[in-house]
Amino acid sequence: MDIFQPIQAFADTVTYNWLNIAKDTYLASAVNFFVYDVVKIGILLVVINYIMAITRYYFPMKVRDILTKRRWYGLDYLLAALLGVVTPFCSCSSIPLFIGFLSAGIPIGVTMAFLISSPLVNESSLYLFPAIFGLKITVLYNLVGVGISVLGGMLLGKLKMDKYIQQEVVGDTSGGGDGSAFIC
Repeated sequence: MDIFQPIQAFADTVTYNWLNIAKDTYLASAVNFFVYDVVKIGILLVVINYIMAITRYYFPMKVRDILTKRRWYGLDYLLAALLGVVTPFCSCSSIPLFIGFLSAGIPIGVTMAFLISSPLVNESSLYLFPAIFGLKITVLYNLVGVGISVLGGMLLGKLKMDKYIQQEVVGDTSGGGDGSAFIC
């Protein structure tokens, strides 16, 4: 059974019964597709936002403990960049995680290393690039992407950019965050 079958049944009801559009027409097909996708994407966005609200509240605390409990001597930037690589999220979740990391007290340089690597080195570069560009180019691209993330984070950390962060954006800096997620 397809999990989206009830949504398709709803789209069929709206298109053919409520709007009385004749079947087997381009208009009926377009309206049916539109209703189906609007409902499906709406449900997915609500679920993703709830997951991100929970993640934004709890996940930054665990990451903060890993990155700030001991002195990593530069490896904290690399760990943050690698976390950005394996985070399979779009900007709808990278930005709330970024703000959650800042709320948890993770330094701006380390947080920026995560934010730079998240869209730069992602699943497409790991899985699709080898088939398109070959393994050597893929490895080079991913290493350069992580390197740029680490260097960018270190540069922003050395420039002491923390003072330019608006406290309204970060919210509670005691480490808890407010638990809310941004809606894409």
